Amino acid sequence: MRGSPSWDPSAYGRFADERSRPFVDLVAQVRAEDPRLVVDIGCGHGPSTLLLAQRWPEARVVGVDSAESMIEAARRLDTEERVEWVLGDLNEWDLASLGQAPDVIVTNSTLQWVPRHLDLVDPWVAALADGGWFALQVPGNFDAPSHALMRETAAAHPRAGELTAALDMPSVGEPATYLRLLDRLGCTVDAWETTYLHQLDPDAQDENPVLTWVTATALRPVLDLLEEDEERAAFLEPYAAALLEAYPRGSSGVLFPFRRVFAVAQKTGEPRS
Repeated sequence: MRGSPSWDPSAYGRFADERSRPFVDLVAQVRAEDPRLVVDIGCGHGPSTLLLAQRWPEARVVGVDSAESMIEAARRLDTEERVEWVLGDLNEWDLASLGQAPDVIVTNSTLQWVPRHLDLVDPWVAALADGGWFALQVPGNFDAPSHALMRETAAAHPRAGELTAALDMPSVGEPATYLRLLDRLGCTVDAWETTYLHQLDPDAQDENPVLTWVTATALRPVLDLLEEDEERAAFLEPYAAALLEAYPRGSSGVLFPFRRVFAVAQKTGEPRS
């Protein structure tokens, strides 16, 4: 990835139920009872972080994101000012700035955008209070047609070099990758994967719902580069057509399989060298 993509909170809010389900499934496995400090790293526009505040009403809850547009949207959503919203580069922001050890750290669908994100897990776990919990979720669908067709379309575009570089995403791990890392860091770990079969747009209100989905996420680096209408059309028209073929509409809407990788760990011992 060449720089951070821009983010549109309203676009990301589409398909909110489908996007929030992995977060709910992730946090359900965090069995912290009375945490004092809960931190959401990569909090986005805020709805999931507010769910953490609801689950642990006595906890101090902090949401951190590197996108100013997302932090501003989160603050508007948080009408009761329940959460502390922090703008910070995830590669540089220091948990020690909070003044106390977190009891829970959650990072949901964020680390896909962070190069060498495995290097960040070590200091985050080290910062946890004894017995604290670390939970992560990352997409595992980069070989799905939605992404493979995106790369193919980029390679055929007049600005292929720039587009293929922009779509060169940092690698995410397999469940075993995170299990081995967190085990080495002195944690008891549960790691798994789930493929959700989303039924997009069953009421047929959107001609191409998979395109709408990726426009808010994986397609952002392309849209940031292609600012001219003609250049965008040269990408979006063939890509949209390919998506319609790969994800045809049926009687229940457009079926969109989406694989995700999870790991939940409790800090129970000392790191092993």
